[in-house]
Amino acid sequence: MSNTNVAKNVVVIGTQWGDEGKGKIVDWLTDHAAGVVRFQGGHNAGHTLVIKGQKTALQLIPSGIMREGVACYIGNGVVVSVPDVMREIDKLQAAGIEVVSRLKISEACPAILPYHVAIDVAREAKRGVNKIGTTGKGIGPAYEDKVARRAIRIADMLNETRFAEKLKENLEYHNFVLTNYLGGTAIDFQKTFDDAMALVPRLRPMVGDVSSALYAAHKAGGKLLFEGAQGSLLDVDHGTYPFVTSSNCVAGNAAAGAGVGPNMLHYILGITKAYTTRVGSGPFPAELPTDAGVGEHLSRVGHEFGTVTGRARRCGWFDAALLRRSVQINGVSGMCLTKLDVLDGLESLKLCTGYKIDGRTVDIFPVGAEEAALCEPVYEEMPGWTDSTVGAKSMDDLPANARAYIKRIEELVGVPVDMVSTGPDREETIVLRHPFAA
Repeated sequence: MSNTNVAKNVVVIGTQWGDEGKGKIVDWLTDHAAGVVRFQGGHNAGHTLVIKGQKTALQLIPSGIMREGVACYIGNGVVVSVPDVMREIDKLQAAGIEVVSRLKISEACPAILPYHVAIDVAREAKRGVNKIGTTGKGIGPAYEDKVARRAIRIADMLNETRFAEKLKENLEYHNFVLTNYLGGTAIDFQKTFDDAMALVPRLRPMVGDVSSALYAAHKAGGKLLFEGAQGSLLDVDHGTYPFVTSSNCVAGNAAAGAGVGPNMLHYILGITKAYTTRVGSGPFPAELPTDAGVGEHLSRVGHEFGTVTGRARRCGWFDAALLRRSVQINGVSGMCLTKLDVLDGLESLKLCTGYKIDGRTVDIFPVGAEEAALCEPVYEEMPGWTDSTVGAKSMDDLPANARAYIKRIEELVGVPVDMVSTGPDREETIVLRHPFAA
């Protein structure tokens, strides 16, 4: 049991298939945090922030970087492409945001190297119509190396001799797979080595023991925010396997992926879109066609394109059965409902309350893609609203039907809506119960 005298820490996770708007909420919450921690995923994640009308897209660096004085940490559960980190740092610092002195990268992070990217792309091409729908950035192959205990970690890159030895061994294996099985081109050792070593002088000052740094900040009374990437139904264990990402996206992984004890995780904030979207392949029971009707409205008004890939997102009605699974696997304390304003102007709304599967009714999203693909959604209908919800600062500012919609979501999911996002800017937020004060 956690000591009530220590600072309260918050974990922010996506409750659907990602793209729920986590970045904006993390940025908003950093006003109360001493540090923000990424604990899984890689630069396949995309968090878009809008601050006073200025849009910023982040991939690896925690969203807390947009708040002056907030420390940012990349935990051991993240796979790191060093060139992409450097590009992101350069972009932020060109915009006047100090990064290097505020960012600490775990020495235990596995590095993403060119052969990971080559394998990712070649493997998806070989799968053809059965492809997973990865971003092609080498995330999965890097996690595979970690589990196979052959990963080159950030600490290895700081030791030139050790890095060279491990790189030669890994290239011998991966180039064999690339050329003989996947029909790709071998990755050159010398170029890979030289390119990596050229970045080490810039990398070295940011590398450290993130676990110890977080523990020290916590003991000193600093509030910490743990930032998840992707969404819970893309979790490698609990999502629509095999159409999932390569890491654990659930709240419990904040402990393992950052190197802290679970007693340091006090409140789980589940970010939830007021409708549902998905990028890439895999089952989606409440999906709507995006070339006409409500699906087209959600896609167009919601600007539903991937932050990292630019791919059009699939869109559909709110799925309460899916949220029940997320609540179960994450231990959600409260929800933040985002993109409510996208529903403005719709005459009526549907909520998926469960499914028919082979003639039986189920009220929770199944585990795995095979059974999920058999789900026939069961809907209930509610009246929509015509008044705008954009920029609303309190529940009283919302139309009565919008308030009823939120209330029904709470009833169906069994978790309170503690926050409502009414626009992309950090100020366009309704707070019913503050996570750091809950």
